Amino acid sequence: MVMTARPVRRRERLRQATLAEIRGAARRLLTTQGPAAVTINAVAREVGMTGPALYHYFASHDDLVAAVSADFLHELTAAMESARDAHAAASPAERLLATCRAMREWAVAHPAEFRWIFALPVPPTASARIRPESPRNQAAHDFELVFLQQIEELWASAPFPVPAPEELAPSVREQLGAYAATLDCDLPIEALHVAMHCWIRLYGLLCMEVLNQLDFVYTDVTPIYEETLRDLAAVLDIDYLPPAPA
Repeated sequence: MVMTARPVRRRERLRQATLAEIRGAARRLLTTQGPAAVTINAVAREVGMTGPALYHYFASHDDLVAAVSADFLHELTAAMESARDAHAAASPAERLLATCRAMREWAVAHPAEFRWIFALPVPPTASARIRPESPRNQAAHDFELVFLQQIEELWASAPFPVPAPEELAPSVREQLGAYAATLDCDLPIEALHVAMHCWIRLYGLLCMEVLNQLDFVYTDVTPIYEETLRDLAAVLDIDYLPPAPA
């Protein structure tokens, strides 16, 4: 047993190294040539193998896309968590604002990666095949929780204004309830509704910026993003704190 375990471990290390090399090649093609360049054959050429050989590592192009997307989501999540943890001794409001700023900083610094994971449509065949427990979906779930768990912390320490449940449309209550069931989060439906309102504002603005939809008027979106954070602070009944000077 001892004699066979070592070669098995070595093969697994080599396989993991090759998987990482393949995902790295896909990222280089994405950032230098655009998403259309990320094909099985192109990635295979980047790492010195044939297209059919690459299928030994990823069963399909959709699987490769999902794996690369998971890498980007992990990286974005880590950036947000790092900003949050750097303010561990601060108030929940300060940690939330720092997290939101870190999300934008990563997106602006990595526009191709942000577009890949958030702005490109997922082919229907791929979405049907990807299981909820897939690495990509698990990474997306972890990313969502960075924001939501901080909203939950705010709610636990000082509940913010929310609509009465009966004020929400029945379909909204139903959809929020279904979403809440997928989360490791104790926010009531009405608080989750406010959290989603905040998220839509931030995410919508960020998508418009990264997709260059605001270039016709703004060359610097930072003040607009800060205005949005100030508005969200009012919604969440917390103090808005400007970023520390660079």
